[in-house]
Parts: sequence; structure tokens; C-alpha cells
Amino acid sequence: MNYNILVVEDEKEIANAIEIYLKTQNYCVYKAYNGQEGLDVIENYDIHLAIVDIMMPVMDGISMVMKVREKYDFPILFLSAKSEDIDKITGLNIGADDYITKPFVPMELLARVSSHLRRYGRYLNMLEGKTSHFNGYVIGGLELNLDSREVSVDGKSVKVTPIEFGILELLMSHPGMVFSAEQIYERVWKEEAIATDTVMVHIRNLREKIEIDPKNPRYIKVVWGVGYKMEKHEKER
Repeated sequence: MNYNILVVEDEKEIANAIEIYLKTQNYCVYKAYNGQEGLDVIENYDIHLAIVDIMMPVMDGISMVMKVREKYDFPILFLSAKSEDIDKITGLNIGADDYITKPFVPMELLARVSSHLRRYGRYLNMLEGKTSHFNGYVIGGLELNLDSREVSVDGKSVKVTPIEFGILELLMSHPGMVFSAEQIYERVWKEEAIATDTVMVHIRNLREKIEIDPKNPRYIKVVWGVGYKMEKHEKER
């Protein structure tokens, strides 16, 4: 599959450098220099992944991604000179899938892009092969369909990102089993655990989507000092 990648970066030298790196991997690259331009590209082209700077004129990256997530679920990687944890958490909370700090190592950027595109490609392939036969997991009122890549809670559809779907699939396929943040990262991201704080943020986002009361969860439980587990319920498949 030929992937289209959008680079949204107001520093043209950086945008051009990223374009060169990506083109060495045969990706088709679109560039924009602020968030509004990025939204315009997304509306006109089929984008599979976006690399978005946070601090930009006209419309910053945070505002842009909030708009994107209203309609699209392709992977988004934030790129920023800031390295404070609050920036990472803000970015992940509003829908980004990953976070890379400038200055970055080109090979690390390409590895992250490749990893997210592999996962998103599998997600798209599964969507194209929807079937009426149920293949997935049901725990309590939480249902995950592997064929349609859909999640529902108490019969209501819940929109999740591919990363969130992967975390749910891992936990729901092993109800009651405790996974550390490192284990979740390595199994879902399929790479060495180097940024497990992202797991915590994605878990928190999932709770906001699937739990009636995220502070008193029915499904995803914390085992303090160990990790996370999917609570067992009577109704399971």
C-alpha cells in the first residue's frame, strides 16, 4: 500500500528535511505550514498519517488535532521542541498517538512512522473485510469486534483509535491477567518499551470512553505497583 503522510511544520527547513527522510521510504508526502493549511490538505487528500508540530502560527497543532479527531482516526505524531511531560500528556489526551521531541534522530522518526502505519494498515484491511459473523470479545457490556474493528458499550458504539483498540484487544483477550505498562507497550506498539507514560494516558482516554464513572471503573482496573487488567464479568465470549 502506498501511504500518504502529511507534515505540518512552520519551519520550512525542518519540513523539507522530514520530507526527504520520508521519501527515502517511498512515502508520498504533503506539507503544510500551519494547522489551518493542514486541515485543508486533509479535506482534499487521503491521508494515512500526520506529523504535526505543536507551536505554529494561524492555528497551532493542538487545535488542529482536536479538529481532525472529530472526523478522522489516522495516526498522528506530535513534533515539538518542548519536552515537558505536560505537553506530552496534553497532546495524547486530545488524540495524538505518539510524541517526538526536537531535535530528533531521523531513524527514530522513521521507525515510529513505520510502526504506526503497519498498525493502521492492518486496521484499514480489517475494516474492508467487515462480516456479520461476530469474532471478538464480550466482557459485561463491553464488546470488541475483531472483524469490523468496532467497540461498543451497552449497545452504544464507541469511537476508539487503533492504539486504543490494540490495548483493549490485549486486555480483553486475557481477562483478569495483569499487564505492566512495559508489557502493554511492547505488545501493542510492537517495539521496545521506551515511553510507557503514553500507556497511562491511553488507558485514561479509554476509561473516559468506556466507563460510566472513569474514577470508579468497571472494566480496566489498576493493580497498584504492577499494571493494568481487564476485570472479569459474567458475560464473556
